[in-house]
Amino acid sequence: MIGRLRGLVAEVAEEDALIDVGGVGYVVRCGSRTLGRLPAPGGEALLHVETQWTEAAGMRLYGFLTREERRAFVLLQAIQGVGPKAALGVLDVLTPGELAAAAAREDKAAVGRANGVGPKLALRIVTELKGKPIAEGAVAGLHPGPAAPPAPSAAGEAVAALMGLGVAEVAARRVVDQATLRLGEDAGEGALIKAALQELGR
Repeated sequence: MIGRLRGLVAEVAEEDALIDVGGVGYVVRCGSRTLGRLPAPGGEALLHVETQWTEAAGMRLYGFLTREERRAFVLLQAIQGVGPKAALGVLDVLTPGELAAAAAREDKAAVGRANGVGPKLALRIVTELKGKPIAEGAVAGLHPGPAAPPAPSAAGEAVAALMGLGVAEVAARRVVDQATLRLGEDAGEGALIKAALQELGR
């Protein structure tokens, strides 16, 4: 079973990435949050991998940037009605820490924002995850107090602005991440949008 891959990003598609490890290309399915944070083709990536096998599809690799995301993916799929696509969808809208907080306060609306997750499934997810170790140091239900939503970041606002211009989410996240690396974490929304548009124009 493959548990981790370190290699060069060869291609990034809408639902997966091709990672070249010593000349062998691995197709790894990822959520849009992970795909958007991968380096541009030619850059090195380290992915924590969950390997799954089915009769219909054979072997499939699912990649994550952190161990916590992989752990949350596995926990989500242990819930009846949650397949790989829905689990990736949840992790696209909530980090493992945010998922733990949502389960602790039984916030099915937060989980229900994920693609493919309806109200009944969202309720089942928060109910079954409560009390389970989803993220490092975050056990759902240990701190049930409501958590304030994080303030929107300049990078997040820049991604939203680019999507408003018709740029696909994966591409928008990738060029904004590249702009953030070039300009620094303190760069403002306007500067990030300008730099990201320059990246798209290359």
